[in-house]
Amino acid sequence: MKKIMLFLIICFSFFNTIQAQTAPTSNLYKGTVDGKTPITVYIKTEENPCTADLMYTSMYRYNKSKNWIQLNITQNRKAENEFVLVEHGFSGVLILKKIENTFSGLWISPDTKKQLKVELKEVSMTKKELTDFEKTMEKVNYENNDC
Repeated sequence: MKKIMLFLIICFSFFNTIQAQTAPTSNLYKGTVDGKTPITVYIKTEENPCTADLMYTSMYRYNKSKNWIQLNITQNRKAENEFVLVEHGFSGVLILKKIENTFSGLWISPDTKKQLKVELKEVSMTKKELTDFEKTMEKVNYENNDC
């Protein structure tokens, strides 16, 4: 009887731990760089299992290009609505502020000589689009980080 009770307590604890973790969320943003170049940004947010902080995986592309650029996102701990997104290979940096379902800020070239305004607004995705973005992000990550 003690073994059964111990087993049930362990199962209950495990179930509660799984429920407490936040499910990953994915968001799609569309907007412009410099007011005229359309871009699409895909961001996946999930809870870090070690620290419970939020982790982000992301990519974006200029809509005229088929190539996606992987982004490394850091969130300001003091101002949770401020983000720095560094392009893979450090080909540029986005510094963005989030207000409700929009981002605004700057894209800055590595030499800081070009600084272009960025405006993004969240748009909805279908389940198929979500699946396609996930597959694309996995492919982009593999291409950038495979040995």
